[in-house]
Amino acid sequence: MAIKFLTEEWAKAVTEAVNSNDAFKQQAQGKTVKIQQVVTTPEETKYFFKLEDGRAEVSVGELPDAEATLTQDYDTAVALSRNELNATAAYMSGKLKIQGDLMKLMQLQGLFSTLPQAIKELDVEY
Repeated sequence: MAIKFLTEEWAKAVTEAVNSNDAFKQQAQGKTVKIQQVVTTPEETKYFFKLEDGRAEVSVGELPDAEATLTQDYDTAVALSRNELNATAAYMSGKLKIQGDLMKLMQLQGLFSTLPQAIKELDVEY
């Protein structure tokens, strides 16, 4: 059964998928980051990605102490999730806005590049 994009059920499934992916776990070792995500259409939805001591958590809601905030519209969020668009291209074309510690995000590109592979088996309804 498909899980609806940007719901608690989706966030839990993403958390489980990335934490059980060997490539992700290898890249995540010893790393920490807190990222707020804002999806602006059709209505604003917020979720966050938190990585502490190599363990990821994705959850719907706000993260008050986020190191960076990524804002995109719904179509961009879907394209990123489906790996039809990468974050660098989205940022360079203005589809993805980043506030906060851009340098830290750039240092974690190897980690972020493992995410599409880790979640590709999820049956997501967009």
